Amino acid sequence: MSHASEPQPLTARSGPPLRGSLRPPGDKSISHRAMILGLLSIGETRVEGLLEGDDVLRTASAAKALGAGIERLGEGRWRVRGVGIGGLSDPAEILDFGNAGTGSRLMMGVVGGQPVTATFDGDASLRKRPMRRILDPLLRMGAQVVSEEAGGRVPLTLRGPREAIPITYETPVASAQIKSAVLLAGLNAPGTTTVIEAAATRDHSERMLRLFGAEVAVTPHGADGHGRAVALTGQPTLRGTDVIVPADPSSAAFPLVAALIVPGSDVIIEGVMMNPLRTGLITTLLEMGAEIERRNERDEGGETVADLHVRASRLKGVDVPPERAPSMIDEYPVLAVAAAFAEGTTRMTGLHELRVKESDRLAAVADGLRENGVRYAIEGDDLVVEGDGRAARGGGTVATHLDHRIAMAFLVMGLATREPVTVDDGAMIATSFPSFLPTMQALGGRIAG
Repeated sequence: MSHASEPQPLTARSGPPLRGSLRPPGDKSISHRAMILGLLSIGETRVEGLLEGDDVLRTASAAKALGAGIERLGEGRWRVRGVGIGGLSDPAEILDFGNAGTGSRLMMGVVGGQPVTATFDGDASLRKRPMRRILDPLLRMGAQVVSEEAGGRVPLTLRGPREAIPITYETPVASAQIKSAVLLAGLNAPGTTTVIEAAATRDHSERMLRLFGAEVAVTPHGADGHGRAVALTGQPTLRGTDVIVPADPSSAAFPLVAALIVPGSDVIIEGVMMNPLRTGLITTLLEMGAEIERRNERDEGGETVADLHVRASRLKGVDVPPERAPSMIDEYPVLAVAAAFAEGTTRMTGLHELRVKESDRLAAVADGLRENGVRYAIEGDDLVVEGDGRAARGGGTVATHLDHRIAMAFLVMGLATREPVTVDDGAMIATSFPSFLPTMQALGGRIAG
């Protein structure tokens, strides 16, 4: 999606039950990391099932600009020829990440630990997102910020050291992006780089670093056992490998919730990653009374995957504890939609991280609920949604703020509301779920421009 893309309004309206099966696109987190670790490896990495959304393609372009040989072999099939740790080249052009917060932050970790200089930029949404939380540990590791916008925002130019300094870093917030950036910078440090987090965040970086040959030790941390200490032994020789990308649970969340709230629906969602640090939404929906059956559990690319059989369900309100937030941080917008159709009060607590996503997601979700006649309250960093067990009114136009998950969440809402729901722009949905529209239409969903 270019910075000047014309808005593409979309409208969803209620219709027949959703029926059929689908496989969501490849997991975005793993797709980003496959490209990045392929760049840092010696030899060839082959990737199957890569998410070919704009976010990941921006990361692929950045990896190519830093020296990787990258070739698309077919749908979702890519080959990456790496240059190894320390072998990166200064890119000739600005690294434009579009809307890709994960890609830009992880690649800052790469550049911040390597002897290269690169300028990072992105679209209007990315330019609003804070990068200081990533830059602070990188500065301790020897990186230099040559230039930046106020508050450490892009466009910014980062220069890495000849060798990174190994550090022990305690993350100020639960963030897999911070953890991953520090570990990626630590790959070029002569010693052990350790990241301590008070609450365990998604562990794809640790798993994939091991897959490529790095030594990573993970131990419990903290009196409550919720935290982890992740220690990486620096300057390994990473070797290219084969990566099978499982289906993205964050993308699966949209047809999953749609199937729960559209009466009579019966849908199978295939090959969804079941990493316990990514299944907070499923845990919550099961507590709400959702009929979700896990079938055919198996291993793909080092991750457990399963097929999900989902039927329309009568949902009830629940309290969602704050410690669950890291395992479902991207799913709160669509959970709020499910809560609007549940009977009773759903309280989602500890959502401060939603304020610094592609948009202020907490405010954007609240605005969308209000526009569609749903009762809600924001109490500090908590979102409280009141449902009466019936279809929400709908009828509103939702401002997406260039946020793909806000757009998809409220289109899902419109499939079950009494009146149609319109989002002001669906163009950015391509960043994570390029096939969202035809996928939902194939199930019977009525969504159109």
